[in-house]
Parts: sequence; structure tokens; C-alpha cells
Amino acid sequence: MRRVVLIQPKRDGRIFGKAPGSPYTLMRLASLVPEEVPVEIWDENVMELPMDTLGEGDLVGVTSMTVTIERAEKIAARAMAQKAGVVVGGVHATLMPEHVETFAHSTMIGEGYFTWQQLIQDYASEGIKGMKPVYRDEEWADLHGIATITDRVIKMVDEKNNYWTPYLEITRGCPRNCSFCTAIRVSGRRMRLRPVDEVVDEIQRRGIKRFFLTDDNFGLNFTTDPDYCVELFEALRKLDLVGWTCQSEMSIAKYPELLELSREAHLDKHFIGFESVNPSNRRELGGKSQGLAPATSDAIRAIRNSGVGVVGLFVMGFDEDTPATFQAMWDFIRQSELDSVSTTILTPFPGTPFRELVQSEGRLLDMPWRYYDTAHLTFVPKNMTVEEMRAAYDWLCRKTYSPSQIARRGLRSVGRYPLMQAGKKLFGSFSTDYGYRRTYAYRKAF
Repeated sequence: MRRVVLIQPKRDGRIFGKAPGSPYTLMRLASLVPEEVPVEIWDENVMELPMDTLGEGDLVGVTSMTVTIERAEKIAARAMAQKAGVVVGGVHATLMPEHVETFAHSTMIGEGYFTWQQLIQDYASEGIKGMKPVYRDEEWADLHGIATITDRVIKMVDEKNNYWTPYLEITRGCPRNCSFCTAIRVSGRRMRLRPVDEVVDEIQRRGIKRFFLTDDNFGLNFTTDPDYCVELFEALRKLDLVGWTCQSEMSIAKYPELLELSREAHLDKHFIGFESVNPSNRRELGGKSQGLAPATSDAIRAIRNSGVGVVGLFVMGFDEDTPATFQAMWDFIRQSELDSVSTTILTPFPGTPFRELVQSEGRLLDMPWRYYDTAHLTFVPKNMTVEEMRAAYDWLCRKTYSPSQIARRGLRSVGRYPLMQAGKKLFGSFSTDYGYRRTYAYRKAF
């Protein structure tokens, strides 16, 4: 065995010199490679892949979401042609392994922290012929001591110079069962918690001052594990952090004391999946939201009153939506006190009940996987034509992400901070909306 090469296919590339977020999954997998085995992380967002250096004795691992799986397939084909062993994992491999099995020596299903180590042993012993077709790890193991990032990986990735936002994981899982979401199919329904001392150790060794939590629903821990949240916030409060953000749900508005503690722990913003302002869609929202605009406005106000910002995440195109829903959404955005807004198109990802529904009804459009980016329409809506839906979404995004609206929300966001802190918070106050504007712009890239 010559080396292990872990590859992340290109998605965004560099923006103003850096890629948006670090390759966190690959950093943890690279840390599980035995110290005596050379390991490299190739992130196509920050480098040209030196594919011509691959050869016999190299074990190549490619991670991919559905939106980048076509690029992953090309990378796999090139590596296999050069006699390297190839395994493909990640969200798409877990949701649609039968697809990945057609173009890789091995498919990694689930979290893979234990099966990844087994695969390395198999390849070291017998090369490609020792690789099993499928490695499955869906036990949703306890997070204690799982894949601690090593110092050699921290040095290799050089997050400070290559990435705008380091990623971090503190909890995993989500018991909500939204019909369109892949979370429980990729991370399980049981909420799992990393030991607080391990979280603090990782932050300090990586030397990061700001980060984004990859946790599917960190805010649900306010309800399920409040004591853990208190312990975590007390520990993070003592660190010299600029700020961090996480994904949550509107139920956090019911916990003002925890919100206050989170602010003291340097938490900047909650990305909250309100999903819809159409109450007729509540059946699809898995208990996260009732789709009621007044209740949503009250929750936003309560959270912001604690000094913590709110990024509203909304999905357009549910079966109960009509063209009038887009006007209602725009009215809500204008009147709300949101710091930033994400408006995306409902997407029938593999493995979800929503995909099964539109497929059974013959409403799934024949679109390449690269269109599964939440900015393209990939199914036929129920109460609109495809053309009406696309036009309505374009109209909403032009309104929502106009320079004046981005400036308005950004100034509102930075205005939450004392003057002495405002300079440090300036980037984060505008960058989120800018990123969502870029996501919408992908519609014009194909």
C-alpha cells in the first residue's frame, strides 16, 4: 500500500481566494489512517487534482453529495483506469448505493468510521481484490472518541489560508421526519453528543476562532438535552472565539435562558428551518414548524431579543403551494426581522418520502444529478406548471437577494453588536446572504 488519497469534488471553488468551508468529513477520515501510512487530502475547490500521480498501491476515497456525484464518477473512473483502488462514500452513496456500485470498487454506506478502518486493512492485505463491494455502517455509534482530528491532518489542510469557514460537529442525528430531508437517513434519528472536552480540545488544536456546525439540528438539543447545552456553552464561553453558527428549529425561542447562555458562548446566528409560511404544508414539516407566519415572526423576535441572530431557511414548491405562496413569502421576508434568508426549491433527494411520492405519480423530471442543488426544479409541481414555478422562484430570488435587501438585512445584523465588536462581525453579517445569492445564481450556470 503506497498511500491513501481522499478527494472532495469541486462545487464552489475559491471565492475571493478561499473556499467556503473546510473538508471536515475527509479531515476526520484522514485522521483514522494509521500513522505509518501516508495520507493526502485533495479538495478540488482549492487545488487542481494531480490525477496523473495516482497508480497501483494508492487507495482513493471520494466523498460526494448528490449534486457533485457526476464529478465524483469521473474522478473514480480516472483513478480506476490508473489501477488505484477506489471507494466512494458520502451522502449520495448512503442514499443511493446501487448507483455508486456501478462505478467504484467499493461503496461506503453510512458513517463509515469503523468500516473505513476495515477497508484500509483489506486493501493493505490484498489490494483491489481484497476490497468488498459494500461497506455498511449504520449503527449510529456513540460519538465519544470518534475520529479525533490529528495534528498531521490539521497541518495538511491549513484551514486558515484555504477556507473562509471551518466546519465542526458537536452533535449528530435528528428525530424529525420531514418528508424532503435526508438527515435521518444519513445520520439516524437518535440525537448523539460529543463529549464537551473533546470539542474544546479540537477547537484549540485547530486554532479556529469561528466555525459553522454541521449538526443537522443542533437547536433540538435545547429541548432534548438542556444540561448538555449548559455544559457546552459554559466551556465555549471561556474560549477566545469570534463567533459560530448552527442549524436549529424554531422551538429554541421557548428557552430564553439557554439563548442567553449561547450568546455568552459566542454563538452568532441560528440557521432555522422554518421551511414554509403556508400552514397547509405542516404535514410535510416533521413537527419542526406549523407554517404559521405570525408564530414564525414571534419566534424570530424572541430569539433576536436575546442578542442572537436568525437566518430563516424556507423551501418553496410543496404540493400545497401556489403562485400566491411566493407573494406571501416575499411579504413575510420584507416584514420580518431576519438577519439573512435562504429560499430554496424543494428537491426530491434519493431516499426521501417526497422522492418516492413524485416518482410514483410520474412527476419526477429527467434531470442530471448536478441540478439537485436546491436552486433547480427537478419535479412537476402539483398546483403550478413547471414554467410557473420557475418564474415565481426567479421573481422571489430577485427580490430577496437584491443588493438593497442584502444591505438592509446585513446592517440590521451588524447593528445587534456593540460598536467595539461590529468590525469583527461585519463579514458574517453580509456573507450569508451573499452565499445564498450565489446559490441562486447556479440556475444560470447550466
